[in-house]
Amino acid sequence: MTMAHRLLPVLAFTLFAAAPASAKPAPAAPAATPFSIGKIKFVALRDMSNVVPNDGSVFGVGVPTDQVAAVLRAHGAATDQIPLGVDALLAILPGHVVLLDTGLGPKVGGVLPLSFAEAKVTPASVTDILITHSHGDHIGGLLTKEGGLAFPNATIRMSAPEWAFLQAKGSKATVEALRPKIKTFEPGAEVVPGIRSVPLPGHTPGHSGYLIGTGKDALLDIGDTAHSSIISLAKPDWPIQYDTDEAEGRTQRKAELAKLAAGRRRIFAPHFPYPGVGYVVKAGDGYAWQAELPK
Repeated sequence: MTMAHRLLPVLAFTLFAAAPASAKPAPAAPAATPFSIGKIKFVALRDMSNVVPNDGSVFGVGVPTDQVAAVLRAHGAATDQIPLGVDALLAILPGHVVLLDTGLGPKVGGVLPLSFAEAKVTPASVTDILITHSHGDHIGGLLTKEGGLAFPNATIRMSAPEWAFLQAKGSKATVEALRPKIKTFEPGAEVVPGIRSVPLPGHTPGHSGYLIGTGKDALLDIGDTAHSSIISLAKPDWPIQYDTDEAEGRTQRKAELAKLAAGRRRIFAPHFPYPGVGYVVKAGDGYAWQAELPK
C-alpha cells in the first residue's frame, strides 16, 4: 500500500473549511506542466483527484441520474462517477512567484510539494498565494502535515468576503494558523502587479477568479465557476450541491460561461482534466471544453 493510499482516510476535509463531503479524494502522480503566454511563465501543478458519484447528491441535484448518465455517455465518459482534477497554477511575474490555490494538501495525500519538485521551484520562493475560495480542496495545501506554513515566505491573499466566510465556517486552528499571513482585498482589485481579481460570487460569498496578463496574452483562473468539464458546461442550468448560494451560483456560471465562449478567453480550470488549460466553446444549448496548451 502506498503512502498516498494510507493517508486518504485521514480526516480528509474536517481540518479545513466546508469542502465537498461527497467527493472521495483519489491519489494522483505528481506533475508539472510549464507553458508561457506572452512574457508570463506558468506551470500547471497536480495535487490530487476527487471522484464524485453520479447519485444525484452533487451534480444535477434534483435531476434524474439517468439524465446525468446520458450526458456523460454522450461525451464518452463513465456514467457512474464524475472525476474532478484538484490542481494548482503557478505564475511567474517580475518580482513575484504566484501560486493560485493549493489543493487538498499533504494531510490527505496531496502531491503538490512533489509537483513543485518536478517544476524545480521551491515552496520558499513563492511570494504570493491567491486563493479563489476557502473550500478545503483549495486551501488544504497551505499547511504542512504538521500544521505549519507550507509556503513560509508567501502572503496569502483572498477577498475580504471570503476571509470573513472562512473565519465563520472554517476550522479555528486553520484560521489562526493562517491569520498572520492573510491579506484581504476588495473584489475586483488588482492583487499583485499584472493580476486582477474577478468577482464570481455564488459558489462561496467571496469566490474570485484571477485574470493574469492583459489582452490576448491573458489567462483567467476561473476557480470553481465550473467543476466538471462535461456536466458543468453541457448543463450549466443544473444545480450543484457545492454552491453556497444555488441560485447565484447558477446565474454566475451561466453568465461567465457565455462571456468566456463569446470572447474566446483562455482559462485555467483547477477541476478540469489536467493540466486544465484551454477554452470554453459553444456546443448546442450549452458549452464544451477545448483543451489547448499555448504553443
